[in-house]
Amino acid sequence: MANPPTTVVLALGLISLLCAAGLAAAQNCNCQQGFCCSKFGYCGTSDDYCGDGCQSGPCKGRNPPPSTGGGGANVEAVVSDSFFNGVKAPAPDSCEGKRFYTRDSFVTASRSYSGFARGGSEVDGKREIAAFFANVAHETGSLCYINEINGASRNYCDANNRQWPCVPGKGYYGRGPLQLSWNYNYGPAGQAIGFDGLRDPDRVARDNVVAFKTALWYWMNNVHQVMPQGFGATIRAINGALECNGRNPGQVESRVRLYKQFCQRLGVDPGGNLYC
Repeated sequence: MANPPTTVVLALGLISLLCAAGLAAAQNCNCQQGFCCSKFGYCGTSDDYCGDGCQSGPCKGRNPPPSTGGGGANVEAVVSDSFFNGVKAPAPDSCEGKRFYTRDSFVTASRSYSGFARGGSEVDGKREIAAFFANVAHETGSLCYINEINGASRNYCDANNRQWPCVPGKGYYGRGPLQLSWNYNYGPAGQAIGFDGLRDPDRVARDNVVAFKTALWYWMNNVHQVMPQGFGATIRAINGALECNGRNPGQVESRVRLYKQFCQRLGVDPGGNLYC
């Protein structure tokens, strides 16, 4: 526990950051879209929030800081050829994603996100891997789709977002394993990964490593931290506004079914709180 002088200094430092940014604090980091959760647990958009120690949101590092507290699972060992091919198996051979999504591309992408499936026990890590691929399999039809069905007819441009302005003629519809959507996701994802997400959103559909990196970027920024709450929390973090609280129980059931299936393959109990 910090002694009183240190506590006072930290408190004054936080107040200074908030005053400089002119933004309200959110100690629990339930930040609005486009805001970063700082290492101290406050919301903002400057480097003080999005730089070193940024916990979630459009962090400016290559990925959020790794979780601590446990070794978790060995991702490359757990996601074997057999497991990955099992995720793809239900998709017809005619699917565009059948050849696009490969285990090698996932493994390469995962090396940029050292916190994935880490921070807890080995069982916790395997559950996170199962949760990630359950949501991926649901979003893409078992890795069948690279692009959202009829996505080109939907622009998904938030014109009010000035930090990540839409580029005329570009569509920010769903692409990749978690169907990355909206300009306010393409922009920061591209910045973190190293491509121009606003001017070249199709990069996600052309480069399979980039595709998996966008999925892991979204996961680590928005989903990883809720894993201890159970699989249902991952659904809420990804598509809660459209599916949770009875809005679309069929979609929720599909995700849960896949999660249970993948947990069984990995030899772990799925845990509680499976629904949202």
